[in-house]
Amino acid sequence: MAKNKKLNGRAMQNDNVKWPADKIDRRKVDALIPYARNARTHSDEQIAQIAASIKEWGWTTPVLIDEDGGLIAGHGRVMAARKLGIEEVPTMTASGWTKAQKQAYVLADNQLPQNAEWDMDLLVVEMEDLGAEGFDLSLIGFGDSMADFFDKNDPLPNVIEFNAEDFSEFAHQCPKCGFEFDAKE
Repeated sequence: MAKNKKLNGRAMQNDNVKWPADKIDRRKVDALIPYARNARTHSDEQIAQIAASIKEWGWTTPVLIDEDGGLIAGHGRVMAARKLGIEEVPTMTASGWTKAQKQAYVLADNQLPQNAEWDMDLLVVEMEDLGAEGFDLSLIGFGDSMADFFDKNDPLPNVIEFNAEDFSEFAHQCPKCGFEFDAKE
């Protein structure tokens, strides 16, 4: 049985889990300090998408800041808040992080989600369901052109069908070692 540990007044189940940001507060947008070396860029189009998302669903993810109000995660959301005229946003403060930890998290927060992949079969089902409900698919970040991609009645773009028998006459050569082999063998 795991021991309960208190951190910032909340029970924690595992002694190995650290919760440096455990409380949500509201902060004035003008008091937040963007990280000057943030390598992640946000186009005007993406800021507009984030703003549209905030209009549709509200503010769902707090901005992560350090003890001095420096932004660690949420630069795009803060830019969208400014665009919408939002004066205060939910924040969580990462307490006790070193400069290197903050610097690394700025990168990790942006990169780790990109390492995921889509289950295209399930994505098609979800997009078709949303489209059938009349939901504005541009709100979820795929853009207007992607809606056509998910229509099962249309062939997938840039997909070339081929028959393996069409290639049976060709000999093949290994690009590394030069070994030649016949496809018929």
